[in-house]
Amino acid sequence: MPRAVVIGLGTISKVHLAAIDALPEVELVGAATHDYHKLLDEVRPDVAHVCTPHDTHADIVADCLDRGVNVLLEKPVADTVEAAERVIAAAARAPGLKVGVCLQNRYNAAVQAARKVITPGAAKRTPDATAKAPNLSATATLLWHRDSGYYASAPWRGQKKRAGGGVLINQAIHTLDLLEWLLGDVTGVSGHVGHYGEVDAIDVEDTANARLTHAGGGTSVLFATTTNAVDSPVTIEIVTGDATLLIRDGLTITHRDGRVEHVAERRAGPGSKSYWGASHELLIADFYRTLHDPGPFWIDPAEGTKSLRLIDQLYRR
Repeated sequence: MPRAVVIGLGTISKVHLAAIDALPEVELVGAATHDYHKLLDEVRPDVAHVCTPHDTHADIVADCLDRGVNVLLEKPVADTVEAAERVIAAAARAPGLKVGVCLQNRYNAAVQAARKVITPGAAKRTPDATAKAPNLSATATLLWHRDSGYYASAPWRGQKKRAGGGVLINQAIHTLDLLEWLLGDVTGVSGHVGHYGEVDAIDVEDTANARLTHAGGGTSVLFATTTNAVDSPVTIEIVTGDATLLIRDGLTITHRDGRVEHVAERRAGPGSKSYWGASHELLIADFYRTLHDPGPFWIDPAEGTKSLRLIDQLYRR
């Protein structure tokens, strides 16, 4: 029976704790907010769930792997690409251990169904599918609300030196990941970021737009903001040669011949919010199910850093 600990007890840790509790084959043996070294040394777990601020990820992952502990890491891999590369290197030095990254929206029912339409026969553990149709295109929106209370409850979120950025790295990273996973590797990035909302005590962006070029000629555009009045469902619309796929609270496929198909999304689990998606539990269960399989977890630090590299390019513009 794998023995698990949770490092970091902020908002997202509730989802991890609920997911662990739902797995009878996994035993929760501890949690820590600050002194995780003592926890690791005294408890000697098999898996550590890292749910801490972004700028702490690289050091914690390295410390866990040095102690022979597998890691399930909340997104992003780190606050910067340079720090993420340290995580990738640490994982490479410990090939017998698993490091998974929580890009859980890949497990959403709508996303899985859309991927099968776009890439027939694709399995969810094939991270490198590349779109070959030049007329494949997508638009995506993330329209959420984050007020001053959100940043006051965890001030690091509004600090670039700790979070690495704002809406792109903390919220829209999931949507960027899906655009690349569904349409293929990104070969070109353009866009802008800005701070347009009424929350002043932050130095990170609250709004961003991006245009991505994908291998094979496909394109996608993204608009993301945390200045919306409410938390609306994330929307991704994909146009193929044969159909239009709309991901929003499920998937609607409108075929060129007029047929319409619907795929319902799963309900959000305990501690989750509906606009987050409902698949943390699935990813966590999959991580434990494959814990002793040979090879890395399918969403490992190298795979998880792809979206961070896109974000870094936008921040550098």
